Amino acid sequence: MSEGDAAVQERLVSGSEIARLAGVTRAAVSNWRRRYDDFPSPRGGGANSPLFALGEVQDWLKRQNKAQDISAEVRLWQVLRAAYGEDVAVGVADVARHLSGQEPTPDLPSDAARLSGELAGTESAGALVEGLVVRLADSVGRAGSDNVTSGRIVRAVRHFAGDVPVGATLYDPACGNGTLLLAVGPEAGAKRFGQERNPHSARLAQLRADLAGRTDVVVAAGDSLAADQWPELHADLVVCDPPVGITDWGRESLLLDPRWEFGTPPRAEGELAWLQHAYSHVAPGGRVLMVMPASVAYRKAGRRIRAEIVRRGLLTRIVALPAGSAATHAVPIHVWELERPRVPGDAPGGVQLVDLTGNSPDGPLEPTPHQVADVPLIELLDDAVDLTPGRHTAAAHRDFHAEYDSLRARLEQQLERLVSLLPPLAEGAGPGTLDTSTVGVAELARAGLVEYGEAEPVSVTDQLDTDYLRGFLRSPANVRHSTSASGTYRLDSRGARIPQLDIEVQRRYGKAFRELQEFEERLGAVAQLGREAVELARGGLGNGALSPPPALVD
Repeated sequence: MSEGDAAVQERLVSGSEIARLAGVTRAAVSNWRRRYDDFPSPRGGGANSPLFALGEVQDWLKRQNKAQDISAEVRLWQVLRAAYGEDVAVGVADVARHLSGQEPTPDLPSDAARLSGELAGTESAGALVEGLVVRLADSVGRAGSDNVTSGRIVRAVRHFAGDVPVGATLYDPACGNGTLLLAVGPEAGAKRFGQERNPHSARLAQLRADLAGRTDVVVAAGDSLAADQWPELHADLVVCDPPVGITDWGRESLLLDPRWEFGTPPRAEGELAWLQHAYSHVAPGGRVLMVMPASVAYRKAGRRIRAEIVRRGLLTRIVALPAGSAATHAVPIHVWELERPRVPGDAPGGVQLVDLTGNSPDGPLEPTPHQVADVPLIELLDDAVDLTPGRHTAAAHRDFHAEYDSLRARLEQQLERLVSLLPPLAEGAGPGTLDTSTVGVAELARAGLVEYGEAEPVSVTDQLDTDYLRGFLRSPANVRHSTSASGTYRLDSRGARIPQLDIEVQRRYGKAFRELQEFEERLGAVAQLGREAVELARGGLGNGALSPPPALVD
């Protein structure tokens, strides 16, 4: 056994890799995990992307007669995983370099060089590298796949880009290994420029184009924000799936950069820096399609920049993609579309907001009418400038009148019931008359008559009524005892005292306390309904969906 084969035995593989190994779908592997108790247990990864020991999986496949002869491509991938570990993307780049014959690859294992050579003899070198890139995309959530745009995002961006004419210029300032840059637009005839800060990924992107014979692609290495390699480029279409959640994007050294025409991005809004960089490279009439985290649409820190983009009429569309569209998480993401006017001031008067979050991530991308809202700019320019599509599509298709009538009817019913819940109470013997003979709740607990539950004490004897107990625990004297100097209330039943009364009297008190508790809970529900009705009425009156009846107009 070679060193590469020995190392393979210790490697961990994902469910998608098991599917490739066995020649089945990923759904079949998931089904095996549910049906077979002896299927190998995960040895790493997370709940959504478990990893399994390769040797254990191979043994299980053999026992179940599900094993296939391991293909040379699978063996090549396993050798790369064994040799490069979490940096398997570097291994894929080394294979591409080796097959191109342009550069030496001293780190590429001899087994990998031999296998890639054999495979290149049966299929094109470009097809082999593309197959490895697909495997790289499948190994989600691990280092080495950070610069890989998921197939679902690629499909969405390509769909919303529409037809890109032959002869167009495309640009991706954070192109990773080139997947998005190479996928959007016509297969031939378009000029493509990319830049990627990871040199291995940048080299792989260029080699993918070279091995496929695409001479119209040029990819440079470097950080586009800090060292733009294409300062004079103005493209017809800019596509980008930028790095997210990075605060150290070089803000301090770029405070006076002319690219920030909508405002200097805060440290926490690096995505808005990438958006403005992309827009600075758009030719008149050109567009930007930028993949964004959903939070960019509403975070307070980016409000001024969002407002300026909206005010100028440059934002034409935001599409909220379904959860699961990204490779490494299930959080919904957006695609922002900006367009540079051909003539200054020639911009649309609204933004199309599309909410596909209720769809399957592999489902249709063409929205239904209820998933689209064409929102006037003035409606977006409020204090929050919240551009979340779902918020606006729901409002656009909301039946304000029917909803308001339903809320009023529910309020009337609740109010009628509320009055009957408030118990009638007779005059008592006078304040302080119940203070003369009391017992501590702690004493009752020590005697085994009271148990402390998760929320409140419970009586475990027929000589003490639970509702009576809990009602007196909320009496003003006990509440004062449970209130700290800072005004914080925390029930401390161990130090509380309750009157010593006959059980029949306790039950009368308990019934009254129980009715008061229900009244209080119902009152809270009525208050919430009231707040919803007021908010709905104000919104409907403000947008024209509701109007005062003629009889109420002076």
